[in-house]
Amino acid sequence: MGAEVNAKSFSREQRTRYRERLMVNLETFARYLGSGEFDPVRRIGLEIELNLANPDFSPALRNTEVLEAIADPAFQTEIGAFNIEFNHDAVQIQGRGLLALEESLRTELDRAVSRAQDVDVNIMLVGILPTLDQDYVHSKNWISPGKRYAALNTSVLQARGEDVLIDIVGQERLSFYAANIAPEAACTSVQLHLQVSPEEFAPVWNSAQAIAGAQVALAANSPLFMERVLWHESRIEVFKQSIDTRPPEMRNQGVRPRVWFGERWITSILDLFEENVRYFPALLPELSRRRAETTASGAPTLHELRLHNGTVYRWNRPIYDPGADLPNLRLENRLLPAGPTVVDTVANAAFFFGLMRALRTSSRPVWSRMSFQTATDNFLDCARYGLEANVYWPGLGEIPVTELIIRHLLPLAAEGLSDLGVDQAVADRYLDILYARASSEQTGAAWQIATLERLEAGGLDRKAAIAEMTRLYNENMLTSQPVHTWKIG
Repeated sequence: MGAEVNAKSFSREQRTRYRERLMVNLETFARYLGSGEFDPVRRIGLEIELNLANPDFSPALRNTEVLEAIADPAFQTEIGAFNIEFNHDAVQIQGRGLLALEESLRTELDRAVSRAQDVDVNIMLVGILPTLDQDYVHSKNWISPGKRYAALNTSVLQARGEDVLIDIVGQERLSFYAANIAPEAACTSVQLHLQVSPEEFAPVWNSAQAIAGAQVALAANSPLFMERVLWHESRIEVFKQSIDTRPPEMRNQGVRPRVWFGERWITSILDLFEENVRYFPALLPELSRRRAETTASGAPTLHELRLHNGTVYRWNRPIYDPGADLPNLRLENRLLPAGPTVVDTVANAAFFFGLMRALRTSSRPVWSRMSFQTATDNFLDCARYGLEANVYWPGLGEIPVTELIIRHLLPLAAEGLSDLGVDQAVADRYLDILYARASSEQTGAAWQIATLERLEAGGLDRKAAIAEMTRLYNENMLTSQPVHTWKIG
């Protein structure tokens, strides 16, 4: 959910002082990167944003009630009243760590699903809840309680100066104005965290950007928004447009969007924080009580820099965490949709963590042989077309993304997982799932599109077909069988 704030709006004086404090934070961070001590343990972490649906699978705007039923601090609110978020403890990947993560996730989510069902709510792992419609956008109750959410909504609209335009052309076209940032809440994701050293961060971030296209194609699970079939991973474009602080004139001038892939390869984590401060005005300019704060280890807390970083929505976000003992640096990979199942989620994580290990230790880094614009184009094409996309890859030229994944990236991921000390049988479990998904080309998005088409061909209108497809999705999700095994319709 991000750090809570104490106000729903901010004065010009607060914004001025916050900008000054940001600059001080940035200088402090640069100094600490050069001489400070960081936690040497390499951990992985995971967060999952979840959707809440009524018994008829319409959005259930009842997250406060559901959280009370779950009664676990690991589950928190998200901006939409039909969203919650689960934060899993950090773990180590070696040995049977991924399998332990899967078992823990399934146990925690099964318990949450059961508690939610006690209050007649379904918890669903899906990138965008398919049954969302215009009634949701215009509802006064769409937003969760909390000053952070209200302040974010106010700040985006004030910066933009007009209503939010959603205009997406995919398999079908969707165009409408929203008087709030409610469409942003439709976008539920899995966020993977990889802890790294300062020296490792740049090659890890560059690697993550290079494989973002293939990663999103293989995991696509958000084809429907507002009853329209759009991109295989519509979440990418919906999120970008729903929280865009730029009016059309600023977009035409080339002002950078708040939801940003980036524009260049980096040499240090500091590059990203410098861009944040240079390019993006503060949305939540709340000052800490003291000008300079440190932890017990002497690490700077950098309150303003971290709060600001949480309002620049990079698909691969840099994280500085001052920690309880020693601080740590993490890459937060944010481009994956939630779902379809726990085992699919952990397989997607294994793909990412394995590739990060293999690519960042390569003697000829892939990003040194690929333009950043090519990585951007790959990402957007794969978000739009999923496993039907073509991509460019150094040494291979333009090829189908399925071929890139099956022949090149999955073997690389296997090497990376082996190098990380993951048990062979555990690595095989997840990579075999990904191989079958890529070979069949049945992602969550492909299943939803095909099932909707079959239901409509059988005589159901669009709204009824979406509701039935969502019911079938939930039924399959609860079996915990990977999505490539689901039957169409």
